[in-house]
Amino acid sequence: MEIIGYLASVLIGISLGLIGGGGSILTVPVLVYLFHVDPVIATAYSLFIVGASSLVGAWPKYQQGFVNLKTAIIFGIPSIASVYATRKYLVPAIPSELGHIGELAITKSVMMMLLFAILMVAASISMIRSKSTIATIQEEEQKFNYPMILLEGALVGVLTGLVGAGGGFLIIPALVMLSKLPMKQAVGTSLLIIAAKSLIGFTGDLGNSEMNWTLLLSVTALAIGGIFIGDILSKKIDGNKLKKGFGWFVLIMGVYIIAQQLFFPIGGSH
Repeated sequence: MEIIGYLASVLIGISLGLIGGGGSILTVPVLVYLFHVDPVIATAYSLFIVGASSLVGAWPKYQQGFVNLKTAIIFGIPSIASVYATRKYLVPAIPSELGHIGELAITKSVMMMLLFAILMVAASISMIRSKSTIATIQEEEQKFNYPMILLEGALVGVLTGLVGAGGGFLIIPALVMLSKLPMKQAVGTSLLIIAAKSLIGFTGDLGNSEMNWTLLLSVTALAIGGIFIGDILSKKIDGNKLKKGFGWFVLIMGVYIIAQQLFFPIGGSH
């Protein structure tokens, strides 16, 4: 299982390199099901893996002029503050057992995985529908809808903190619609925002749980390697067709996790 886990770690990076996102949606399932990491700790590990990978991915975009620093700061500050607070205070405060639905005990782990799976389904729908809705927005002079950007930044931060996903599929449409960024700039800027909030969010966990640094750094290194492979492949493959296929894969995974948690829960994992 671990060998499959390490191979899947490379795939996380490849998907980030190929379609500029979606990798984070694979990280938690890979950690939980292939490396048997507890779901709550898996969301913390995911923040580090996604943050480090996105930071590496953001650098070439920055060099190409596809990172809008002003937008990254305006969107990033509320996002970073809320993800840090979520990991530091909200996640540890969630009781380990939340109640019962019939025979099923809703534990903190089950709730985290269900929330994550719902997010996967939402992400997959946005990938399958993909470009068509965003592409219709014309490039306009950049205007900032400050209240909405601050609110969306804070909401994405809380969600990121709870489930350990980067939230690129939420950030990119928000940047295009609320900041009037061109699509390529929105992708590059979102990578920088994801990197900053994920890595700072991860520091909120450092005092709360024991970290298996060997596993964490191995998976991160493989994901970063995957980004470079994905970047090379992206020059040869049509990204939109790929995004749709990946969207269907994420949808199936999300539905599988919901069914598995509701009908065959693994409790706190191993």
